Amino acid sequence: MSEQSYERRSSVIRSIDAFPGVVRRTLHSGDAITLVEIAIATGHEVPEHVHPHEQAGNVREGRVRFTIGGVVTELEAGDAYLIPGGIVHHVVALAPAVLIEAFSPPRADFLADLD
Repeated sequence: MSEQSYERRSSVIRSIDAFPGVVRRTLHSGDAITLVEIAIATGHEVPEHVHPHEQAGNVREGRVRFTIGGVVTELEAGDAYLIPGGIVHHVVALAPAVLIEAFSPPRADFLADLD
C-alpha cells in the first residue's frame, strides 16, 4: 500500500482464487497483523503447508476439518482456533465455509492483494 489507510471498504477488497474452491480476501494489513477472509467450497481444501506466522481464526460460517500438527479436529460456525507459527496444517470444508483469520507477523505474500 502506498499510503496509510485505516479502513478498507468491501467494494475495494479483491477476491483471489488461492486454490481450487478456495477464495482469499485480504481485508487489511498493518505493522503487526494481517486480517484475511477465506471462503472454501464443500470438499475443497487449503493444502498442507507451514509458515512462520501465528494464525488465529474463527469459523464464521459452515463446518471444517483442520489438521494442525497432526491433530485432527472438526469445527463449526462460532468456533475458534490457533495455529502456532512453524506448525504444519491444512483445512478441508465439510460444508461451505467462511473463515476469518489473523496472521502475525503480517503476511508479506498477501500485501499485493491490497493494491
